[in-house]
Amino acid sequence: MKRKIYIRMTLVSVIMMLFTMSVTVFTFYNLFSEQVMEDLKTHVHILNTTEAVLQYVEKDFDPKIDNLRITVIDTKGDVLYDSNADIGTMDNHVNRPEIKEALEHGHGEATRKSDTLDKTTYYYAEKLENGQILRVAKEVVSVWQFIFKILPILIMELLLVAIICFIVSKLLAKRLVEPIEQLAQNMDEEEVTETYEEIKPFLNKIHSQHKALKKSANMRQDFTANVSHELKTPLASISGYAELIETGMAKEEDICRFAGEIHKSSLRLLSLINDIIELSELDVMNGQMSKTKVSLTDEAVNCVEILQMNAEKHNVNISLDKCEDGCVIDANQDMIQEIIYNLCDNAIRYNKPEGNVWVSVFREKDNIILQVRDNGIGIPEKEQQHIFERFYRVDKARSKKTGGTGLGLAIVKHIAEQHNAEIKIESYINEGTTISVIF
Repeated sequence: MKRKIYIRMTLVSVIMMLFTMSVTVFTFYNLFSEQVMEDLKTHVHILNTTEAVLQYVEKDFDPKIDNLRITVIDTKGDVLYDSNADIGTMDNHVNRPEIKEALEHGHGEATRKSDTLDKTTYYYAEKLENGQILRVAKEVVSVWQFIFKILPILIMELLLVAIICFIVSKLLAKRLVEPIEQLAQNMDEEEVTETYEEIKPFLNKIHSQHKALKKSANMRQDFTANVSHELKTPLASISGYAELIETGMAKEEDICRFAGEIHKSSLRLLSLINDIIELSELDVMNGQMSKTKVSLTDEAVNCVEILQMNAEKHNVNISLDKCEDGCVIDANQDMIQEIIYNLCDNAIRYNKPEGNVWVSVFREKDNIILQVRDNGIGIPEKEQQHIFERFYRVDKARSKKTGGTGLGLAIVKHIAEQHNAEIKIESYINEGTTISVIF
């Protein structure tokens, strides 16, 4: 990672430097070209102030001093004088851009490759008082020749900057990655290592995700251990009773009772497996489920009717307070049935003889609430925060006696989360428990 960072930082720095150098070279060349043209104007103005220009340039002016080319042209475009060429071999200049411009406007300028000298030359021409045109030209190297001349300096500068950028980028990359490396080495620490303010949220996110993954891994490990333990009990019971019957050690009068115990353990095992499968499905669902309009009242009515016989078996009375308008919600119907069934089943299991279970569905402001209340044994306050954990039982002996798997409330919690619902619990020892699911 560090290698990629400093290589890319160096590459970006070098590219930016090349871009800057290119812009600088072309900018300076343009400034240089403008200065050459200004110098040519100055020379023309100096010559223009000299009387008898033609005689002066023929006798006294040495153009080699400033590498200048002086040309005098008459009004017809014929060359009267040229300091660098034989005028007898030169064609008419009346169509030259700078000459045409000077004849029309008094002065003109141009930059081109000279047909006579085959070189790139800057021209400035000015119309004299006698109507003749005085033109001054100067050869200037092209931008590529200009770059070629300073190329060794540019290469040395580029290499020097590249080396500096490489070293600095390496140091910066090391400092940038250092907090991440420290975090990787101390992932189990409670606090994130002190680092730059800009990347602190990123490191906090990684740290929190690690803690969440670790917690999830521990929960899965505990869940696996609990599943193994819970499955082992009914399987051991089934195996033991079956072995007694198989070996003939069971008396004739005991066979029927042993078969009943096998049947009871197999039902418990089946119930446990179904709950485990359901929890596993809820774990990977992440809100991706089919929803429809569900009447919470209708589902509560059906559930109470189904559990009526079970309640009578436990000597418990179950009743329903219905919502008048049906209290319709967007939900998965099977899951809603599961929530109501598990809450009511728990209220029946952990109740007292002649106890009561009150199921109610009602509206409260913008919420629709499913509430299951009982006057049973209640839940100790310190246990209330744990009852929705998997395989957690307040009264383990009573739970196994009544056939509870310890997963019912865990399923209720997961289904509520899938529906963005909130669960509230209120419970007092020997007074009863109220659990509300707020949609």
